[in-house]
Amino acid sequence: MRIIAGDMRSRKLKAPEGNDTRPTADRVKEALFSILLNRLYGARVLDLYGGSGALALEAVSRGAGSAVINDQAMKACRVIRENIDALGCRNKVKLLQMRDTAAIDALEGSGDQFDLVFLDPPYKMDTAPICARIERKLLAEGGMIVVEHARETPPEVGLPLMLQSRREYGITGLSFFARAKEE
Repeated sequence: MRIIAGDMRSRKLKAPEGNDTRPTADRVKEALFSILLNRLYGARVLDLYGGSGALALEAVSRGAGSAVINDQAMKACRVIRENIDALGCRNKVKLLQMRDTAAIDALEGSGDQFDLVFLDPPYKMDTAPICARIERKLLAEGGMIVVEHARETPPEVGLPLMLQSRREYGITGLSFFARAKEE
């Protein structure tokens, strides 16, 4: 696993051992960041289910202004911290270790908002309630939520979020959500 492009291009990343984490495949990551290219510069990024931190770290490498990475697993957070330190980007990346809802509460309490939110939870998880909470308090104006999921089970979320695009790469799907435009 590696950083694909940007300032930290070709730098290697560690991944937590075992089957608890499913790293995003390089070709999916490459496609994702090609789609997000115009949204990255200076963006504030949240990766709620960090795993190895690869998505947020790729965003920082490509010009995102800052990132918050969260994972509830101690093993994953240890690897994320090692990746942050190895890449030398501690000044741009904050790491949290808590359940998803606790992280959302903490970020709401601090007034943080994000231009880009990555959700790559276990594929069987219903992300609609999490998306709704993020949209209410954490999603900046014009922001986007990207959900990685199993191709055959795309997430369904309700208004005010609208599906902007859905892409499929083998067994993986990516769904891009943004606020519905007011008429």
